[in-house]
Amino acid sequence: MAFWGKTDLIVTTTPTVEGRTITAYKGIVVGEAILGANVFRDFFAGITDVLGGRSGSYEKSLNEARETAIAELEERARAAGGNAVVGVDLDYEVIEKMLMVSASGTAVVLD
Repeated sequence: MAFWGKTDLIVTTTPTVEGRTITAYKGIVVGEAILGANVFRDFFAGITDVLGGRSGSYEKSLNEARETAIAELEERARAAGGNAVVGVDLDYEVIEKMLMVSASGTAVVLD
């Protein structure tokens, strides 16, 4: 799965980009976003927002956190001299009353 964010940097979960050659590896890059305890409070307060087993407000918070993590990943890849990130992995972890979303991958230079 490849996607382009709000920038021209290619971000993909695959190890390569079809039709392009990796000419340099710039290292592992990570982006993180942490949702605090208020997300859980807001989630349960907005439980009436749940339709068909889904919560629009909770999904919105998760989407924002994922976008923040990916934007940070892109920023770090650029700072490392890359024009793409391959092998991206998204992780969601609950730490006490916080939710952490992290995106990690390898910054590379494509031809």
